[in-house]
Amino acid sequence: MTTTLTAQATAAKTTAGEFIVRNPATGEEIGRLPLTPAVDADAVLNRARSAVPVAAGLSRYARAEVLDRASRALEARAEQFADQIVAEAGKTIRQARKEVGRAVTTLSLSAAEARRGGGEVIPFDAYAGGEDRQGWFTREPLGIVLAITPYNDALNLVAHKLGPAIAGGNAVILKPAQQTPYSARLLVDLLREHGLPEEVVTVVHGDRHLTGALIAARDVRMVSFTGGFRTGEAITRTAGIKRLAMELGGNAPVIVFADADLPVAVDAIVSGAFWAAGQNCVGAQRILVHDDIYSEFREAFVSRSRELRTGDPRDERSDVGPMISEDAARAAADTVLSAVAAGARVLCGGVPDGPFLPPTVVERVPSDHQLCREEVFAPVAILERFSNYSEAIARANDVEYALHAGVFTRDLSMALRAAADIEAGGVMINDSSDYRIDAMPFGGAKYGSMGREGVRFAYEEMTQPKVVCIS
Repeated sequence: MTTTLTAQATAAKTTAGEFIVRNPATGEEIGRLPLTPAVDADAVLNRARSAVPVAAGLSRYARAEVLDRASRALEARAEQFADQIVAEAGKTIRQARKEVGRAVTTLSLSAAEARRGGGEVIPFDAYAGGEDRQGWFTREPLGIVLAITPYNDALNLVAHKLGPAIAGGNAVILKPAQQTPYSARLLVDLLREHGLPEEVVTVVHGDRHLTGALIAARDVRMVSFTGGFRTGEAITRTAGIKRLAMELGGNAPVIVFADADLPVAVDAIVSGAFWAAGQNCVGAQRILVHDDIYSEFREAFVSRSRELRTGDPRDERSDVGPMISEDAARAAADTVLSAVAAGARVLCGGVPDGPFLPPTVVERVPSDHQLCREEVFAPVAILERFSNYSEAIARANDVEYALHAGVFTRDLSMALRAAADIEAGGVMINDSSDYRIDAMPFGGAKYGSMGREGVRFAYEEMTQPKVVCIS
């Protein structure tokens, strides 16, 4: 997620013992919630410890039923949840509805995993010394999972941590982003309404001192974190011996070869670059276009980007809502200005209006500028030219962070070759880098890659095998 490029969005302002949540589009106060002081870390851990046998004691059927019922209830209450996402995260209402739909699927997949993921028979008699034995392995809970979630997918990323953890029989301490706590709390309430014992999930809101104490606790068996790269590094230094699953963001390249279907490529990449105001860890950031079609692509891409409507996220006609804060929009614009000072050229956008930054397209950015090197996490896309396949692949791979990439070509052999050569956690062929379904494994390659999301894959990381052998 966001790195130092845009800086983390300004945290919700705190007063004595509480913090204020504001609508990023209007600045109006949504509500106030109590902070969990660091001195209460032991009490939080004690509650989670007491929940471990409760969570593990739920049958797989019971876990699945809770998740299935919550999934159906979420679908029935989709508009309420979408409105909450718009209010605190600033996504447009159409984007918020899609996020709710994905969370419905995430919970449903988690229910299916609770039923499916019980283990396997082991063919002991297939090996010397095992002829007179039979057995199996089960998948057992880890115990306490600490889940730390970001603001950009305020509901579905919470579902991606809670769903598999509950399916696996774990107790959870959930720390949602302070900019977007209400979507998370609504989901927890929904799960409780549909049969989840209240103590299985403990929601906390606190500063780095509280978070650090929870991360370091020996009883916490796994930390599942989605957020900034430097925060991820700090977690690894604090955590000690436990499982870590981290999604730390990316800097997605999209390669447009000379034979690409240009209208398809333009539409897909515009959506991929500016969805959720660019606050998307797999958003199309570096768009590499072959020399032969660069001018034509640039004209169509800039024209299409200018057509997007930036404004009130509650307006059904809006395509781009606010960034999470005015500070975040200003920081992104300042980074664009620094690229211009280094020789880049702005083709559209670049001027913020409070928390709103319209779709911004930049070309001629020096390859060593942070706009190319780091995750932008803003509605900013960079156009770059390339002349041959080797150059495109080398430039696509020339970053430390690699979640997803995109490739546009009509040549299947070229597409498969590029998919093999690109160093990333996923390669989308003839689609933008931001395509994802909630059943697929999701995570990065290269530096910072640690674990996978996607319900089945998270479930396996949140459980451990236990072998039973009968002689």
